[in-house]
Amino acid sequence: MRRAVWHGGWWQHARRHPSPNFGARPSGEQVTLAVLHSISLPPGQYGGAAVIDLFTNRLDHNAHPYFERLRGLLVSAHFYVRRSGAVLQFVSCEERAWHAGISSWAGREQCNDFSIGIELEGLEGDTFEAAQYAALARLLRSLGRRYPIDVVVGHEHIAPDRKGDPGAGFDWTHLRRRLHWPASATAPICVPRAMRGSPNEVRYG
Repeated sequence: MRRAVWHGGWWQHARRHPSPNFGARPSGEQVTLAVLHSISLPPGQYGGAAVIDLFTNRLDHNAHPYFERLRGLLVSAHFYVRRSGAVLQFVSCEERAWHAGISSWAGREQCNDFSIGIELEGLEGDTFEAAQYAALARLLRSLGRRYPIDVVVGHEHIAPDRKGDPGAGFDWTHLRRRLHWPASATAPICVPRAMRGSPNEVRYG
């Protein structure tokens, strides 16, 4: 018997690190947006546990001078893609993660309400690894089958006055080619209608 890919909004291919930083989506709200971010802690240093600790409220703020500015910050994302391509999940996709902040897209504010947040281990404006693009494409394909996502954007697109990630080093054209999606604007990427999940797929499975 084939194993289900999704269990209550958790993806079977991701390592779970449940975060307390989440809330309920508004009643009846569908997930129609995927938002890409970049993060590394300390900035430019990769492979440690600091991002996991930040999203699970276990960060030792005395471990590095940069961490002091994060004291009291309660944030999370649904997914975190390591430089190696490993995917971690912190919040069920059925819930509202705290990743977008003050934001708007297509005339709608509060993007957390209707989006999935995906953090890429990296430095804003710098490049990303082939393994990350491969893992991200696999995740986005699965999300597109599960939820009626219309478009994939960067944090820079939904909060342009505040944020610049993932930045100029992120190759949107390469991601689209990895996904084998037809050509559209390189950023953001419109999800082909045939790849969008139905409302029934959101409720069940």
